[in-house]
Amino acid sequence: MWSVPAARPPTAYAASGRRALRVTLVAAAGFYAFRYGLDRPVAATYALFTVVALGGLSRIPGTGRQRAAFIARLLPVCWILVVLGTCLSVRTWSAVLGMLVVGFTLAFSAVGGPRPAGAAPGLQLLYILPSFPPYDPGSLGDRLLGTTTGVALFVAAEALLLPEPAPPSYRERAARAALVAERCAARLAAARGALTGTDIRAAQEASQALRPLSVPEAERPAGPGVRERALSHTGLAIRTLLGRLARLPAVRDDATAPDVTAVLRAVARLATATAGCLRTGTSAVAPREELLTARARLSAVSAGRPSPGACLPPDVLRCHAAVLEVADAALAMGAAAGLAVGGRNAAVPLPPGRFWYATTPAPLLWWHRACGHAGRRSVFFQNAVRMALALTAVRLVAGVDTLPHGFWAMLATLTLTRTTLGETWSTIRLALAGTLAGALLSAGVLILVGSDTAVYAVLLPVWMLCAFTVGPVRGVGWAQGMFTVLVALVFAQLAQPTWRLAEVRMLDVLIGSAIGAVFGVLAWPRGAHDELHRAAADLLRRAAETVVATSASVTAGAAAATPSGVPGHRSLQRAVVLAESAYAQVQSEPTPFGGGGRGADPRTVDWQATLIAGHHTLWGSARLLEPPPTALSPEAAESAGTLGERVAGRMLLVSAALDPADDAPDAPPSLTDPVLAGFTAEPPGAPRRYYATVAWLSSLMTDLTRITHGPPGKT
Repeated sequence: MWSVPAARPPTAYAASGRRALRVTLVAAAGFYAFRYGLDRPVAATYALFTVVALGGLSRIPGTGRQRAAFIARLLPVCWILVVLGTCLSVRTWSAVLGMLVVGFTLAFSAVGGPRPAGAAPGLQLLYILPSFPPYDPGSLGDRLLGTTTGVALFVAAEALLLPEPAPPSYRERAARAALVAERCAARLAAARGALTGTDIRAAQEASQALRPLSVPEAERPAGPGVRERALSHTGLAIRTLLGRLARLPAVRDDATAPDVTAVLRAVARLATATAGCLRTGTSAVAPREELLTARARLSAVSAGRPSPGACLPPDVLRCHAAVLEVADAALAMGAAAGLAVGGRNAAVPLPPGRFWYATTPAPLLWWHRACGHAGRRSVFFQNAVRMALALTAVRLVAGVDTLPHGFWAMLATLTLTRTTLGETWSTIRLALAGTLAGALLSAGVLILVGSDTAVYAVLLPVWMLCAFTVGPVRGVGWAQGMFTVLVALVFAQLAQPTWRLAEVRMLDVLIGSAIGAVFGVLAWPRGAHDELHRAAADLLRRAAETVVATSASVTAGAAAATPSGVPGHRSLQRAVVLAESAYAQVQSEPTPFGGGGRGADPRTVDWQATLIAGHHTLWGSARLLEPPPTALSPEAAESAGTLGERVAGRMLLVSAALDPADDAPDAPPSLTDPVLAGFTAEPPGAPRRYYATVAWLSSLMTDLTRITHGPPGKT
């Protein structure tokens, strides 16, 4: 009944206990000071529930100091929510309309990153609390006083009490990975041979450390601001650099070897400077200029300048193309790191197009993020609509039927509504069982103790500490049961206690959970499962379009290039954003892949490879078309065009296998293609850009192979 795992690590209780102790001390201090010291029960109620909302219901990631800084910035938002809830609650229609707008806005704020997403449930509670009786705008002063006191005390407790060790930041992780790239580049420059197995494993481990699932939620650069976007871009660039260094072939000992070595040494120095920039803020401009010079020299040699008649062997051109792509990744890494540290004041020159957000004002960046998710295919939009409609329905029922303590019904909807029907039903069953047990215990305590508030005052902090320690670890059944007793102990000190309070609590939880279940059925009942399939399929379709358009531009030259320089860039970029949000939502669902539905078996799909394929398509297309290319020879154009069409075709096949609405066969597509396997075409006189195009398309094929042959049981 309680859904208790067989064993839980002690660290789970330790972390939960530290958080519970801070919440208990602050909530009890504010509640008792106002209730018994100043005889202001309204301020006492708001002081307590503000701490419960921000410390118990919210799940703001990070250390105590990080949470304290974020919660301090939320204080004006808390004031606005209390004022709106108080002013709109006097009429049912205004309260319902306000709940719809505020509920959607707060839930949709999750697009801003992990911290806004974690704070949203607590902020919802701060609006819900003044939306119910007593409808007393005259008590707004006490409500704001209690809210402000609760926030101030909780910020101090988070910052000062029981400090937690801070995990390595994403900047530090990126700096460590940059140093691994430096060692790999230096070894390649010195030995002129491929990396050893030890070096490749180190590069793979450093790359894995930058994956979002390997990074604590609070450290993920997921916000819409310039620094967050640039830091995310830094991680992607470093992962790309490490992957290319690991696959770099041995440098051939010929006349161009010194130029290749010079580029690799410049890459190593830029990687060292990038690590220093991320750690201490030092400039990496000089090493970047050195790499630009070395890259330009190698590019000129590879292109046959200053000796137009020089004809380099195909294997040398392949090596040049690979080394130049390494240099491009390193340059992107240095530019992104400088922007992540310096923001809009970064001194490092930025390549056009790739860092479009560098000079965009912050409000426009937030607007751009919101617009990117303002559609029914965004899981953030789906969650916001589902939650707003459920809370609005509860508020309407409470207002029309004068539901006693309707606040509890809305709280049940807020805490029990999940993203999938199966998960919602499972959660509700456990919650009702826990609430029933808690109601019976509450009724017994209220009958035995009666009106002796001193007993309730002594029991409250002890029970609160237990509830916020055990509940998050043992599951929703325990949490609801213990919280039922907690609210009974609180309200018994605010009004004449009666055992009927437990009965009302049970009724409200039943109504709130039932409404939440109804909207779980009506609004996207399978959560992000189908959306992830659709988003990944759409991403691959957009990527296929970009591959075909880019290949055509490369083969035909500048005359065929689009004005933007990157065919399909915006549509593919938006598809990547939606796929990433769906993937993040799936990771938060305990049972994301319920039975039923069409599409490839998710246990054999490497979703990370799908996202990487999208990023590789974006970046590769931009590199190949900067500057506008010259036309290839007929043989090279035919070879590159054929390869691009084959890769795009394979993308479409994988897309059809992933799309739950497609009528293609369920069997995963075969990626074996005699034209692609072991592709070694060497058209006579083909320039470096041809070999760069081949290398880019080959890497995309590697990503496609990983998508449908992922390790079982992993996503």
